[in-house]
Amino acid sequence: MVVYTRSALDTVSPPATGEDGVRRLVAAVTPRSAVAFSLTMFFAAIFLVSVPVFIQAPLVRFYPWVSLLLTPVLFWLSYRWQQGDRFAHWGDLLEGFAWTWLAGSIYWGWFRWEPILHLPMEAIGLPFALWSIWRGRSLLGNFFFVGSLFGTVVTDVYFYLTRLMPYWRSLMRVDQELASSILHVALGQIYTPWGLTCAISLALLLLAVSVFALQGRKPHWWAFSGAVVSTILVDGLFWLVAAFA
Repeated sequence: MVVYTRSALDTVSPPATGEDGVRRLVAAVTPRSAVAFSLTMFFAAIFLVSVPVFIQAPLVRFYPWVSLLLTPVLFWLSYRWQQGDRFAHWGDLLEGFAWTWLAGSIYWGWFRWEPILHLPMEAIGLPFALWSIWRGRSLLGNFFFVGSLFGTVVTDVYFYLTRLMPYWRSLMRVDQELASSILHVALGQIYTPWGLTCAISLALLLLAVSVFALQGRKPHWWAFSGAVVSTILVDGLFWLVAAFA
């Protein structure tokens, strides 16, 4: 968490709310604090991409309606935080996370057995995000959402290139007793020269896009970068789970 000095915050007058609050906070602090703020957004984005793996995935599998009904709570909390100064940036970032939570709740709750629907449903908030970015509104959250979606696209492209989609569909339909054998067969596809080449190439693409985004030197670009690079971490975690299943 970035700590702003009272003298820096007192220079912001009149009090700002929402997106104006985020912009004025960033403008008011010293360059060193601004870098710390951007780093906070970077690691917060990584955390928010990882949350569904540990929390939403099991929740949505057994209680999809609970996961779905949490979405308006997230949007409400985002709205409330953006009305003040102290948590405006967290409310901004939470808005983008709420869109990813909504998409995950719908897809993994009721349509997870059909991989072809994955990207369209994950992109449910894209029109709103692009419109908001064009208007310069909630940049932290919307850049986070776009970065997270970009990582999802790259992951799905890997599944298509290596012909893993049939295994995805099978895993979503069978009992846990049969899932282990399907995972081992799918790993055989990954360990081929083509599978490894695709994995390395796409990982380098994600890393390059993430590093390039850091050159923007703006907090929303760092949030985008964190969301993109976290795809490598999450996909690596799934690979480890499959390998030791």
